[in-house]
Amino acid sequence: MSNNQPTSAAEDDSIAPLAGVKILDLSRVLAGPFASMILADLGAEVIKIEEIGRGDGTRTIPPFVNGESHYFLAINRNKQSVAVDMKKPEGRDLILKMAAHADVVLENFRAGVMDRLGLSVEALHKVNPRLVICSISGFGQTGPMRETASFDLVTQAMSGVMSINGESDGPPTKMGIPMGDVGGGMWAAIGILAALQKRNATGRGSRIDLSLLEGMMGLLGYLAELYLVTGESPGRVGSNHHSIVPYGRYPAMDGDLVIALHVGSFWRKFCGAVGREDMIEDPRFRTTAERQNNRAELERQVIEVLGTRPVKEWCEIFTKWDIPHGQVCTVGEAVEQEVIRERGLVRTVEHVRAGSVRLLGSPLLFDGFDASQYKPSPLLGEHTRSVLAGLGLSDADIDNLVRDEVVGQTDRPGVA
Repeated sequence: MSNNQPTSAAEDDSIAPLAGVKILDLSRVLAGPFASMILADLGAEVIKIEEIGRGDGTRTIPPFVNGESHYFLAINRNKQSVAVDMKKPEGRDLILKMAAHADVVLENFRAGVMDRLGLSVEALHKVNPRLVICSISGFGQTGPMRETASFDLVTQAMSGVMSINGESDGPPTKMGIPMGDVGGGMWAAIGILAALQKRNATGRGSRIDLSLLEGMMGLLGYLAELYLVTGESPGRVGSNHHSIVPYGRYPAMDGDLVIALHVGSFWRKFCGAVGREDMIEDPRFRTTAERQNNRAELERQVIEVLGTRPVKEWCEIFTKWDIPHGQVCTVGEAVEQEVIRERGLVRTVEHVRAGSVRLLGSPLLFDGFDASQYKPSPLLGEHTRSVLAGLGLSDADIDNLVRDEVVGQTDRPGVA
């Protein structure tokens, strides 16, 4: 998108959706890197800026595969790594030089850090007025908490999400996945794509201010509306639904499964599938509202009938009756199930140190675009020399920057 002319689908429908988009990724850990991974999977060129010597903090999180962190491997595929000391004037100047040739700058420092580094919005737009700048922070770039530290757990707590997560008779519980960060990364990717489209129309770049707290609250949806309409905060209902029943996790003879009877037609099918047609005409269960009002008794009867067969049998019956259901899988069972294998979500990459590594790929499938050839996560500073050479720096210039510890590099094993 920086210099390339768009290619029409008629000319080549196999082109990556974001081919030609260059992203300078200053972010680390999860929210920002998750956003840039989404964009990299779609064909954007992502240059990941890392701290000399240490790199992204997730490089240090065990377990490791031949010294490579599972965490870093999972979130940083399809990227190039450049190690730079941004606190040095020469390092800052390199970032500005890279920004001049980029479409997007992505960062997730605390508010004010970019200004102190000499990389303010004004400085970046001075070298590239078309630049899209996406800033991810715990509480946004303005307001009383703009400089306050935050992590996913804090986001989940303050957003209200923990208060609705867990069993009704248990304490608030964080979600099993770091949704505050992952959700923030998804919002960031959406915002960047929207800003690039706006730039296509106006010719000007823009700044995106994404608060992780607000990003998490933006996922509350109808649960926030329950409070806004009634003045009462929804409570915890475990795996069940606040308004719909039966809808949740139920014990079978040998394990757990879920059923999701979101509309009346599924409720009626369920009654037929389990041999309880009498419940269809039971005045306590005829409508969604009546089933909700008599939740305790209905749940008791559903648990009683589902406990009569093993999970596999119920899954076969519910499939035949076209009832939304599913086995409660472990992560391993989920990754290895047939539907995931056949759809090709799990990809294998060859990492220069870690060897053959399986990864979850992108769930976005485009006609004509084959994203099967993923590049593994980079070594720290693996692309420092090639990226700087692309900016016009000579070998001697780069050698001097390495000597002065302005940049760092790591050569691929076996590569001179």
